[in-house]
Amino acid sequence: MNRGGQVDQRLLDNIAGIYVVTDGNLRRDRSHVDIVACALDGGATVIQLRAKNVDDRDLLVIAKAIRKLTARAGATFIVNDHVEVALSSEADGAHIGASDVAAADARALLGAGRILGISVATLSEAREASAYATYFGVGTVFSTSTKADAGAPIGLTRLAEIRAAYPRIPIVAIGGIGRHNLGRVRETGVEAAAVVSAIVCADDMTSATRELMAQWNGHPALMAG
Repeated sequence: MNRGGQVDQRLLDNIAGIYVVTDGNLRRDRSHVDIVACALDGGATVIQLRAKNVDDRDLLVIAKAIRKLTARAGATFIVNDHVEVALSSEADGAHIGASDVAAADARALLGAGRILGISVATLSEAREASAYATYFGVGTVFSTSTKADAGAPIGLTRLAEIRAAYPRIPIVAIGGIGRHNLGRVRETGVEAAAVVSAIVCADDMTSATRELMAQWNGHPALMAG
């Protein structure tokens, strides 16, 4: 069992603040690459490619393009679900959910040098995943429409409980997070908050990224409005 102890610390340190997740279905006029380019311009340090309805061949093309952008920016790049695509595109790691490949198999494929994020919603799930996860994606915290299989919201109390139980494993809060509740998520002590629609659906994705990061870091003077 290995939680990725050989991962570059800089890549782990990047998983902080606003964790940007792409979604090509929310805005058909914006490609995954467009979303990433804007988020990186806004200062994002970690990107997850999530493309549920794209076959592996096309996904690999997208992933390779994003890998170039994130490498140039010094950002951490994670591929959702598709461990093989993560490896083939030379991504920094993969993120898996409960219905995806088994955690032990994903870790075996990735090896010790890459990041493995695992979605958990309960303390028991966190306990099972802890032997393999580099970080936890915990949620869904609030109700969300961007992930059809997200399940019932777990709320901030359970998020804080998992944070307290696993202080040495970074946590990314997931689900329904935006400007209106970002501060409450941060108060639980998690390292990062995954954001989808608050960036992807914004008129100016670069500014939206910058403003959310400023809010997380407590710099109200940099925020719009």
